[in-house]
Amino acid sequence: MPPPPPSFEALAASTSAPPASLAPFPVDAVRGRFPSLARAGPFIYFDNAAGAQAPREVLARVAGHLLDFNVQRGGRYPKSVEVDRVIAAARGRVAMLLGADDPAEVAFGMNATTFIRLVSLALGQTLQAPRDEIIVTDLDHHANISTWLELAKTGARISWWRTRDDHRLHVEDLVPLLSERTRLVACTVVSHALGSRVDVAAVARAAHAVGAEVFLDCVHYTPHASIDVKAWDCDYLVCSGYKAFAPHMGFLWGKRGALERLPTFREEFIPDAPPDKIEAGTFVYENVAGMAAAVDYLDTLGGELDPTAATARARILAAMAGIEAHERDLSRAMLAVLASVGAEVYGVAEPAAVHRRVPTFCFNLPGVEPAVVAQGLAAADIGARDGHMYAPRLMERLGLSMDKGAVRASLVHYNTLGEIDRFAQALGALAK
Repeated sequence: MPPPPPSFEALAASTSAPPASLAPFPVDAVRGRFPSLARAGPFIYFDNAAGAQAPREVLARVAGHLLDFNVQRGGRYPKSVEVDRVIAAARGRVAMLLGADDPAEVAFGMNATTFIRLVSLALGQTLQAPRDEIIVTDLDHHANISTWLELAKTGARISWWRTRDDHRLHVEDLVPLLSERTRLVACTVVSHALGSRVDVAAVARAAHAVGAEVFLDCVHYTPHASIDVKAWDCDYLVCSGYKAFAPHMGFLWGKRGALERLPTFREEFIPDAPPDKIEAGTFVYENVAGMAAAVDYLDTLGGELDPTAATARARILAAMAGIEAHERDLSRAMLAVLASVGAEVYGVAEPAAVHRRVPTFCFNLPGVEPAVVAQGLAAADIGARDGHMYAPRLMERLGLSMDKGAVRASLVHYNTLGEIDRFAQALGALAK
């Protein structure tokens, strides 16, 4: 009998430092690759969960496509043939990012929300007793809740996997909810509001043990750590590229068999096979080209961090390992700042447990309205966000009102400790 897979805690803690072969994370050089950072002057981007900046190669790829290949696919002339090639190449690059073997399992479109709706409407047509239950969580973005709740109108049974007092989802609490009735578990990989990570590989093992499928919202996770759809063994995964250094676009990945079974809408002349059956209509080709360039950026960064990495996938893994290690330094610094001003942090607040989170912080200052904090940070040239974060169930779980919510500061790998020092000064003035 093979040994059991290592626990999520063991895997996460083991990557608290980058592999010895990795070079120190070159944050200054990285920042030089993002023209918007220099153009922003003193402004600090701490609202990356709402959309990250794009590196130079992404901007060039989008502009180049519009300048030279702004035509429709499917023609016999060279410019149209090139668009077909660009889309096919982008499919391969995104599959590489995900650790998938089959590029046809990747479908492009407008955003993750659109794909969540597509899959939910399709699965809704297949629900029948006894397998008619969908499990959702109170940690997720509303986009990965509301579409599944709609299926209750057509007979679906909805069950809730709820966070504990530590504001995390624990797989032990999911297991008793699972049964032969469960059709699908829909959950996030990491909270877009709190930064709390979820052990999605364990979710898949538990769900598959009862014959259910798993749908993952990977939007907020993608900029922060490596994705491995084979190791996670999920059935569906969605992402929005603009959160991951690409333009506004989205993609869906699914196991080929799962995508083939989806009863999607399509024109009769469109092949009834993925990805064509998923991509009804025209999407934004130049933004898909930009998504491929974002993967190229990570490939290049990984090669610089680990010159021994011999394949594109190995270089992407090296890039994400370096990013993850740098972001854990940022997380520890942010938690120290928030503790120094007496902020209430929702989610993982222990510096020793940063492996359980990404550098996204949801907090409130005692006696200061979230809107006042966000406005004060804005006056100090720091972009953060206040409100409900499109997570009404989570706000209720945290005891916060929808009209006020909390403050969210969300960092990525181009952020620096120096920026956190400026954040500390601005926050300290507001906390007095």
